Amino acid sequence: MSDDHVAGREINLALRRILQAGREMQAALARRLGVRVTDVQAVDHVVSSADPLGPVELGTRLGIRSASATVLVDRLVAAGHLTRTPDPRDGRRIALQATDHARKEVRAALTPLVDRVEEIAGQLDDDQVRTVLGFLDSVIEAMHDYAVDERSERPSE
Repeated sequence: MSDDHVAGREINLALRRILQAGREMQAALARRLGVRVTDVQAVDHVVSSADPLGPVELGTRLGIRSASATVLVDRLVAAGHLTRTPDPRDGRRIALQATDHARKEVRAALTPLVDRVEEIAGQLDDDQVRTVLGFLDSVIEAMHDYAVDERSERPSE
């Protein structure tokens, strides 16, 4: 087995552990906030999306059906975590927005984790930071490409 193959395998295993830790972190965040993991994921999608998301797009990203997405959004709106507003691109559509309350609550709950990651990152020199960020950007792109390919290959329902 080549050194490149071994390195690639070790990196893939480390990324797998990061993804698992991320799922554990989402579950812990949900417990701290007193919500479901899907609620945390939904708010994260709404906050991090470059374009406004409606309930249907949110459901697609979460891998749930339209009716389930509507129930989820209704619950998050009732809890004060999301609001429905007219889509700025198309006033006939609804766009979801995270409330200031939700953003503050999540930020407060994540502060210990964010602080720890910043402390770890502070141990890197500038070249290491550029290398890590470049690597992570490439992995993110590969993961997004995989997700897009999967959506286009899905059989019609």
